[in-house]
Amino acid sequence: MLPINANETKKLLSHMYNEVSKELFGFGTTLLKVTVEQNVITFQAKHRRAPRSEALEGEVPSLKQEVDFHMSLLYKKKLKQKLEKQTNWDIEAVLRDYDSATQLAFTNIVLKEKNI
Repeated sequence: MLPINANETKKLLSHMYNEVSKELFGFGTTLLKVTVEQNVITFQAKHRRAPRSEALEGEVPSLKQEVDFHMSLLYKKKLKQKLEKQTNWDIEAVLRDYDSATQLAFTNIVLKEKNI
């Protein structure tokens, strides 16, 4: 269950987001902002560039793009699992866009209306 205080909730959500990042990439984000508006939670994050990503980008750009796509899908899956496990929220959708050139990611968690 999440705390009622908005700042505490954002802090806990940030922690969960970074836990997923550390699990998948070995390190957290360099910048993370969480906003909550009605039934949508938005994470604005700047990720660190993994050395293997740079190597793939230089040698096989199409493979790097494919890996980025699948890692983003995995990120959404893991974040949804973590949120559902640690909250009583019913999540309708997890939407994520990642730009490999800037390392920026925007992730939206859409909660079903009954959570509001």
